[in-house]
Amino acid sequence: MAKVGVVLAGCGVKDGSEIHEAVFTLYSLAKAGVETVIAAPDMDLDEIDHVAGEPTGNSSNVLIESARIARGEIRPLSGLAPNEIDALILPGGFGAAKHLCDFALKGASAEPHGEIASLIKSLHAAGKPIGAMCIAPVILAAVFRDEDITPELTIGNCPDTAATIEAMDAVHVDCAVDEIVIDTKHKLVTTPAYMLAGTIAELPTGIDKLVAAVLRLAEV
Repeated sequence: MAKVGVVLAGCGVKDGSEIHEAVFTLYSLAKAGVETVIAAPDMDLDEIDHVAGEPTGNSSNVLIESARIARGEIRPLSGLAPNEIDALILPGGFGAAKHLCDFALKGASAEPHGEIASLIKSLHAAGKPIGAMCIAPVILAAVFRDEDITPELTIGNCPDTAATIEAMDAVHVDCAVDEIVIDTKHKLVTTPAYMLAGTIAELPTGIDKLVAAVLRLAEV
């Protein structure tokens, strides 16, 4: 049975992983008969009130918050070894741009979290595919910028974000919400998800296509 890693960055679009994207990813993998290994960095996050959209002044733990989505079946990102998974998928949400990298703060100068950078580099070196959705493709851009690799990615069609991605030495490809961009050379698959989706009903098609393409590239 194929085994796919899913890395989360908290629980909630404004300070963690986008819950709908994460759940549809896990559902699509389950439908494909794939075993999932869910992980998240063990680090603190600044909590955002999802009603008011403002900081609460409290902090939470990314791993503990991500466990809400994983129903407790989760491990620290530091404990996810590249040789135990066939592929990796990164849902979006503000946490992806804040905890898995610092794109939310630094834009084109963003650096990836050390543990996710190490995992992505090892998987790429082993020829294993990686999928990313919504804003999460910026993590790939940040990782590969220092590897002399020019990935083809999409976040949809937002001109400002696309320009920032290209400033990170990646190639941005405009893409509809229900489509994907496949960089076959580097085995990367990306889709816009909530960067373009107006409703939850617009999410599953693109995510299902991403999961299917990642599994094809994994040859499992």
